[in-house]
Amino acid sequence: MTTEREQAIAEAADRLTTAAVKREPCSPVRDLLGTTDIRSAYEVQRCLNARRTDVVTGRKIGLTSPAVQKQLGVDQPDFGVLFADMDVSALDEVPTTRLLQPKVEAEIAFLLATDLDGDDLDLAAVRAAVAYAMPALEIVDSRVADWDITITDTVADNASSGLYVLGESRLPLKAFEPREATMRMYVDDVLVSEGTGAACLGDPLNALLWLARTAREYGDPLRAGQVVLSGALGPMAGVSPGVTVLAEISTLGTVTAAFTDKEPS
Repeated sequence: MTTEREQAIAEAADRLTTAAVKREPCSPVRDLLGTTDIRSAYEVQRCLNARRTDVVTGRKIGLTSPAVQKQLGVDQPDFGVLFADMDVSALDEVPTTRLLQPKVEAEIAFLLATDLDGDDLDLAAVRAAVAYAMPALEIVDSRVADWDITITDTVADNASSGLYVLGESRLPLKAFEPREATMRMYVDDVLVSEGTGAACLGDPLNALLWLARTAREYGDPLRAGQVVLSGALGPMAGVSPGVTVLAEISTLGTVTAAFTDKEPS
């Protein structure tokens, strides 16, 4: 017999799936999950992701900024799963047709050289597991209308994942200290966001450690070859077709994305 909780999880997954398929934002799913049952929200996320056919390429970390946590009334980050079709780094232009309510964040991405599945995960372990860091733009999106989200809404919605762009620069951590980075992000040459590595849980490597421990707790640890988007270094900004976004991350380099309302030919 299906329990009330299982029914709520299934209904939330179906609501978010319908929003994505029909390209029509839906009402929040907290009417089904409540605002504190994060484990059930991750069950919705797992259900949604099981319906995808693309290869998993990594994870994203959200809610790493204290200001955003305070806004949503939470005291912890969240994570989502990245898939191959979300990586638009090779495209000349990013198609907004794949998105509903896009916003962009500048982040530091890490490529993992080794698995992070041990019992004694600490900062030394995650630092040693990083092959290199990259500048990145995460194009976040929400299937929930007007971004009217609480922690359970965004977790269920794969942490409001959309697309991502990786810059060409690659630096090992011996040549780059993430917490010391400074970031400036521009939309059509207008400064719209700035911040530092310290804005991401004090250090993007702290965010990576949190993710490694949490992913292991949920039975799906981080693996070698995966990309991790470690969290925004400053406020997000809205984007629309025709604009170009450029982010500069000190020492690490730049990453850019031009947005279009046309699909790639």
